[in-house]
Order: sequence, then C-alpha cells, then structure tokens
Amino acid sequence: MPMSINDLESILVAAFPDGQSQIEDLAGDCDHYRATVVSAAFTGISRVRQHQMVYAALKGRVGGELHALALETRTPNA
Repeated sequence: MPMSINDLESILVAAFPDGQSQIEDLAGDCDHYRATVVSAAFTGISRVRQHQMVYAALKGRVGGELHALALETRTPNA
C-alpha cells in the first residue's frame, strides 16, 4: 500500500519536531515523492549523514510502501 503525503509528513514531524518539511508527490501515485527537510538537528552534520537520519526515521519504508524519495536536507540558516 502506498504512503500518503500526510503519513510521510507525520513521520518527518515526529523525527524532526523543530523542523519544517515540504513534500511533493512527483507522479501523482503516492509512491514517488520529493521532500525538503529543514532542521537544526542537521547543524554540523554532513549531507550524507543528514539523509541517513531521514531514512532512519522512515524505518525501512523506502523501497516498500514508499518507492522513491528525492531528498533535500538543510539547516535553517542554509
């Protein structure tokens, strides 16, 4: 079963409560998303590690109920 934007948003808010996220359904199929996550939790952390933090929050859903995720992460000051 595909993941809704609301489900994805809820997961990101829970993982990064101080942050902001913007999500776009790229194909209109609830299966291919672009997410931008802005959080102070990313301060001083490499881009690769930031993405790993987001994927960890998704707990294995990428490749399953979430087929594809184009991800951008940054700090509030970036």
